[in-house]
Amino acid sequence: MARAIWTVLLAGAVGVVAVAQPFDTLRAAPSEVEGQQQPPVPVPSAAPTVQAGDTRPIHIYIRSGLKSHGEGAHDYPQFSADWSKTLTDQGALVDGSFHFPSAQELANTDVMVMYKGDAGYMTASERQVMEDYLKRGGGLVSFHDTLCGDDPQYYSTIVGGAKKHGEQNFSSGAIKYTIVDKASPIMKGMSDFEINDEAFFKITWAKSPEVHVLATAPMPSSGEVVPQMWTYERTIFGGQPFRAFVWMQGHTYTNFKNPQIEGMILRGIAWAAHYPVDTLVNGTAPARGGGRGRRGQGGADAPTAPEGRRGGGGR
Repeated sequence: MARAIWTVLLAGAVGVVAVAQPFDTLRAAPSEVEGQQQPPVPVPSAAPTVQAGDTRPIHIYIRSGLKSHGEGAHDYPQFSADWSKTLTDQGALVDGSFHFPSAQELANTDVMVMYKGDAGYMTASERQVMEDYLKRGGGLVSFHDTLCGDDPQYYSTIVGGAKKHGEQNFSSGAIKYTIVDKASPIMKGMSDFEINDEAFFKITWAKSPEVHVLATAPMPSSGEVVPQMWTYERTIFGGQPFRAFVWMQGHTYTNFKNPQIEGMILRGIAWAAHYPVDTLVNGTAPARGGGRGRRGQGGADAPTAPEGRRGGGGR
């Protein structure tokens, strides 16, 4: 009799488990049957691409470094001084530093312009700041050996192509550009030209997606043709599309003042910021007040800066 009661109880328990299992399966069934996927979590500070007619200035952060070469070469501090003025005169709001920017410093930045040796070196926390910035669509512009670092495989996913520190991967002399994509708005009005500078090869290239080549040049030492200007667009999972524009030269500082190059840089910065490409080319400096530029101190009121774009109120 005891054995019979135990058998009945055991059968009942098994029945409960058997009933419970289909219930769990049914709860999960709709997404499996319909093939639905949960949408990625939106980035709260993400902002849409700027449309033509938007008159708010581009927020630019210049990441520079200490001078590393002889007279006239790798003059990062001079670039910071010259281009902060140039970009301001073209209507941008400019900030910057010689250190890796904090999340707070990038909070309202549309595009970070980088001219600093070995910028590919980043700590884990700096990588996180960079990736968070890119997830909300922040743009990058890279010149010369900014592409150099210890992990070119990773850094290529940030700017499209990178070079390994310590390798013999540069060639100096006449850089003879062939404009590959003359239809690109960044290359507007440009024709093949030549400058004396330094070119890079042995590049680790991003694979998915790949870079979009704007111009190539044969290496002065070997004749090998290598991309020297390109754009790169990618979306980090859960974020907005970001853009990077790269010009591999800039070893010889005076080349930044080449008329074709200067216009290209202004258009590349605007493009990377998701602005119409002629925004800076056609921009003008905002009116400034007199004296110390504060209300009640030295004359006219200083202009009020617009609300932050990314992460500070949206566009």
